[in-house]
Amino acid sequence: MKKTLLLGALMAMLFVQCGKEKDPFLINMGEVGHLNKSITIKQVDSIFAQDSLVWLNPVKDALGTQGEVEIYDTEGKKLLLLSPHSETNPESKIGNIQVFDERFATDKGLNINSTFGELKANYEIESVETTLNAVVLFLKNSDIFITIDKRELPENVRYTLDKKIELTQIPDSAKFKYFMIGWDKEEEPKENEKEETTE
Repeated sequence: MKKTLLLGALMAMLFVQCGKEKDPFLINMGEVGHLNKSITIKQVDSIFAQDSLVWLNPVKDALGTQGEVEIYDTEGKKLLLLSPHSETNPESKIGNIQVFDERFATDKGLNINSTFGELKANYEIESVETTLNAVVLFLKNSDIFITIDKRELPENVRYTLDKKIELTQIPDSAKFKYFMIGWDKEEEPKENEKEETTE
């Protein structure tokens, strides 16, 4: 009797797990909603079949989909901009994703409308890069990197070109200019490595 009850409980748990749908807006390591690092740019139209896709700089007479693509929902709101590693190869995987819609968020609630204060309260910042007009923050153990416009900074550091901006100089209220996900290009095995694996 106990075995039957235990088996029934396990089956019920498996059924509940299988029945859970993937959150189409959750950002995890290597995943953005239904997208992941192994998706090729030519697969994007089937993943976003219910949405509108705008291919930027389309190649004339191209075989298949390629290049950058903007994704809009059914109401015309821009969701994402996807950039492949190679602009001319439909088999290319996605290299960068720019997030425009606040529904795309991490499990800690970080999204395009978050502030620097919310970011530093929940994530460790691995490095900071200062550019001419912005500060770029790279998060530790994450694919996410955030750009903050220098206009969000105090005036005494806003116009410094030769000095690195420190985290302490960024106000908690600073808003994000860009919310990005970057996926490194996975190296293809070399020809001799392919031969070794097939033997």
